Amino acid sequence: MNDWPDDGGHGRGPANPQPEGPRRMSHVQRPQVPQQPPRYDQGYNPSFTQAQGTGYDSGYNTGQVYGGAQGGGGNRGGIPPQYTPRGPGGSGTGPAPDWRKRIKVGSIVLVVGVLAWGIGTYAWASSQMRNEVDLSKVIERPSEGDCTTYLIVGSDSREGMSAEEKKKLHTGSAEGKRTDSMMILAACSSGNTMVSLPRDSWVTIPNFVGSESGKARKSPGASKLNAAYAMDGPELLVRTVEYNTGLRIDHYAEIGFAGFANIVDALGGVELNIEKGFKDKKSGADFQAGTQTLNGEQALAFVRTRYAFAESDLARTKNQQKFLSALANQAATPGTILNPFALYPTLGAGLDTLIVDKDMSLYDLGKMFFAMKGISGGDGRSMNMPIAGAAPQGSLKWDMPKVKQLVEQIRNDEKVTVESNR
Repeated sequence: MNDWPDDGGHGRGPANPQPEGPRRMSHVQRPQVPQQPPRYDQGYNPSFTQAQGTGYDSGYNTGQVYGGAQGGGGNRGGIPPQYTPRGPGGSGTGPAPDWRKRIKVGSIVLVVGVLAWGIGTYAWASSQMRNEVDLSKVIERPSEGDCTTYLIVGSDSREGMSAEEKKKLHTGSAEGKRTDSMMILAACSSGNTMVSLPRDSWVTIPNFVGSESGKARKSPGASKLNAAYAMDGPELLVRTVEYNTGLRIDHYAEIGFAGFANIVDALGGVELNIEKGFKDKKSGADFQAGTQTLNGEQALAFVRTRYAFAESDLARTKNQQKFLSALANQAATPGTILNPFALYPTLGAGLDTLIVDKDMSLYDLGKMFFAMKGISGGDGRSMNMPIAGAAPQGSLKWDMPKVKQLVEQIRNDEKVTVESNR
């Protein structure tokens, strides 16, 4: 449509040399596009499937220009705000991730996993314990004290050992088993105390009830302490210790040669400072002075040697205390307890050959190890039973006044002040 006057088709304007005045031109209007009704109710939160059914745009750019009446400020192509995709810059309107909630849930899952592992390990280890010693068969027992007491016994049992292992560990081939070391461990709030009982101690073996026969037996009289074990096993040994000391024994733990060596090897050896080197052909010991890591074979030789020392059995008991404290100090560490690759081999090596009383739990066993660890860390002391002198058959006589004082301090959970003269 053209409102300009016809100029003859030459485009030269009107013939009048004066310009025309302003002329009103009719307004040209574009056809109006009818406004589309809204595709969803803003107050209703449809599901994703419903949104698709009402024309949901996936966001894929096919060349169509998206946008609403407000340019960049509106939603895209009629997509409900809750379905608007979030771009890399976070320009979408969806909710931001709740990191506090995610961390909280993750922490709960981790704690539950650790608890499940701990409970499973505890149940497995408890099932492996050999609760074979029945202390209820021990008669005429002393009254309970304030401390928890353990009788720890190392036997010369060769159970489960091959001929090659017996030769390698210098154990010999004697049948049966005898006590090779005995210690009383008192776990007290006033401080832990470890008292070694020389196996050649001269004591009275009292009347007792046979652990197998159930028959009453008269006292066989005085003899060496390790004879009690040979006569009727752990129950009579506990009965004899309680009778001669007046101290009640709450728990019993015994380990043989093979189990001892296996525990040391499972830990990767035990570091120990040997103050003076020594050799002993019978035990196979051959040590230089200084700090060194002992494997199972070397550790067994260290705790069994007595003929290389002038004090014989008394010197051996000191070495046994020293090594057991070092062993407990290394075993009862987070590096062993929290590492399943170290914990399971150690438990497996020890529990297979560790014989305990029927009332001892894995928790009690753990307390025993931590008590020994405390002694090596300075929280307590180790000593030999006070000795008064020699006795028949090359044995040792206890200093009974000191023994009585020592027992009284342990029973009442008092700090031990008694000194051993050997």
